[in-house]
Amino acid sequence: MTRSMGRPLSAGTLVLAVLAFVGAAVLGPTGCGESPRRRSAATGNATPIKVVATIGMIADVARELSRGRGVAVRGVGLMGEGVDPHLYKASPGDVRAMSDADLVLYNGLHLEGRMADVIVRMAGSRSVVRVTETIPENLLREPPEFEGHPDPHVWFDVTLWSKAAERIRDALIEKDPGAREAYNTAAADYLGTLKELNRYALATIATIPENQRILVTAHDAFGYFGRAYGIEVMAIQGISTDSEASLRQINGLVSTLSERRVPAVFIESSVPRKTIDALIEGCRARGHEVKVGGELFSDAMGREGTAEGTYVGMVLHNVDTIAKALGGRVADTKPGRLGQHLSRVAVQPADGKAH
Repeated sequence: MTRSMGRPLSAGTLVLAVLAFVGAAVLGPTGCGESPRRRSAATGNATPIKVVATIGMIADVARELSRGRGVAVRGVGLMGEGVDPHLYKASPGDVRAMSDADLVLYNGLHLEGRMADVIVRMAGSRSVVRVTETIPENLLREPPEFEGHPDPHVWFDVTLWSKAAERIRDALIEKDPGAREAYNTAAADYLGTLKELNRYALATIATIPENQRILVTAHDAFGYFGRAYGIEVMAIQGISTDSEASLRQINGLVSTLSERRVPAVFIESSVPRKTIDALIEGCRARGHEVKVGGELFSDAMGREGTAEGTYVGMVLHNVDTIAKALGGRVADTKPGRLGQHLSRVAVQPADGKAH
């Protein structure tokens, strides 16, 4: 068992996305019960395990890696679409969910700051794993405005998130060793999909004219994205939306957008758009029309049961939205594994739960 806490936590809190991983012997492919003997033969582990993940991106990876085990995953999304995770406060129900879990997966890097005490307590009695712990420190961003702490939004560099996926695989195996082969097989397939996703992002962002590769958002969640895929990132607020945007920051961005004739800015699904609207009005007052290029997913994925409600689909949506708005080209049909992923998630039930 791993009880890894990593660095002290100090930034905004994310609501819990709770997963109960139940063996095929308990639910079977369609939720039907099976005998204990059959359950043991099918999974190599007669005891179901319960996994709690602090953010949806982690929960989605755990769900993907459990597919090869024949597991029916029931997602209870406590962090819904449009919720600002930096301002979320954990409820007693969230604490109970963690207390009942066999395995708790969290991002770390100061993301779940207000839950630090709870996570520390959990680590004393159950397996608690920081999924980013295997990412080398020299690959982490440490923006000066974040008080020397690392930027936690590592999921926007697909190569870094692949390392997190490997750590999630290992954590599942540590807790459920009888299904090692199934987890390894599912992980190999998923990591292959992430490699294609990374190549697609690189190629698509590269189609944007070089002088228009400027991504402007409400808060600084896309630093890893910009570094990985060659696009300059500017934000009104800092890494956490707990910080307030100043008039000076807004006016500075208005000047930059107007001088460089940036065609579009982007709103975020989990952050109010008032500061973005202020940018647009400021640019208009200076004779430069800038439009909203679309809505991006930053700290929360899309609605469950949609492509954007998965990590792969979320990244594809962001890449395509950015490229279209800034003059790039987007493939209508996604290649290889990416197309297969979209086809599979598109036929999920409307409740977003695998059956």
